[in-house]
Amino acid sequence: MERRLGSRGLYQRPGRGYREPQPECKSLSKKRLRSSRPSNRAATRSSHDAGARSTSRRVLQRPTRIVITAGPTHEPIDSVRFIGNRSSGRVGVALAEAAARLGWQTTLLLGPATVLPTDARVCVERFRTTSDLRVLLSKQIDFDVLVMAAAVADYRPIVDPAALAAAGNKLRRVSTGLTLKLEATPDLLAEIGARKTAAQVLVGFALEPAARLESSAREKLARKKLDLIVANELQTMDALTIQASVFDSQGGRHDTPGAMTKRRFATWLLKRIALSLSDTRRTL
Repeated sequence: MERRLGSRGLYQRPGRGYREPQPECKSLSKKRLRSSRPSNRAATRSSHDAGARSTSRRVLQRPTRIVITAGPTHEPIDSVRFIGNRSSGRVGVALAEAAARLGWQTTLLLGPATVLPTDARVCVERFRTTSDLRVLLSKQIDFDVLVMAAAVADYRPIVDPAALAAAGNKLRRVSTGLTLKLEATPDLLAEIGARKTAAQVLVGFALEPAARLESSAREKLARKKLDLIVANELQTMDALTIQASVFDSQGGRHDTPGAMTKRRFATWLLKRIALSLSDTRRTL
C-alpha cells in the first residue's frame, strides 16, 4: 500500500522509504555492468586498446548515468534520539534536478532531509544511517559519475542492544548524566575511490574552516582517489547560497564567481563534471 506525501508526486511504502512513482529505481548493478562488456568472440580478436575504444563507443551511445548522495545521516542513540548534523540536502537535490534537465539518468540517494526534488525524472532512494547509505552505494556499480554530497557522520554511538532492550528502547533521563562512546563510521568515499574504474568520475566534498580549506581539500582529493573535490567553508551548511572552489586530480583549481544560489551552483558544478567526464572518455 502506498501513501501519498503532498502534491509533488512522492510516495512512501512501509519499510522502503520515499521514492518517486516514476521512473522506477534500478540499481546500476554488477549484473548490468557485466552485460555491457564485450563478448568473448570480440575479446579474442581485439587488443586491449580496441576493447577500450569499444567501451568508449558504448558509453557515448547511452545517457550519462549519475548517482548523487545528499542530506545528513542520523546515527541512533536509542529509538528516539540520534546524532546528526545540519546538512539540508539542498546542494544534492539541486544537482539531481540539474542533471535530469540535461537528460542524464539520475539517481538521488537522499538522507533524512526535508528538501525533496520536484523533477519526476529523478529516481529517489532514501537512507537514514551511514550503514543504510553503504548498502545503497554497494548496489550502484555501473555509474559514470558519483557525487558524494551527503554529510555522512564521521562517528556513531556504540549501542548495547541488550541494555537498550532492557530500557524499553529509550534511555531514561538520570541525574548522573549520560556518557556516549563513539566509533568511527566506514569511510564510504574512500571505499568507492578504491573500487571505481578509470572510466568513472568520483566527486567529493570538503567542508572545512577557511584557514585549512585548500590544504585539506587537496589532501582528501589524493588520499581518497577522487577526480574532483568541492571545497567550501563551514557556513555553507544549511545556508541558501554557496561559495566554493573545485580542485581536480590534475592540480587545477576552479572558483565560483562569488556566492551563488545552490540551484545556480548545481548548474555551474555540472559543467565542471561534464568536462571531467569528457576528458575521461577521450582517454578510453
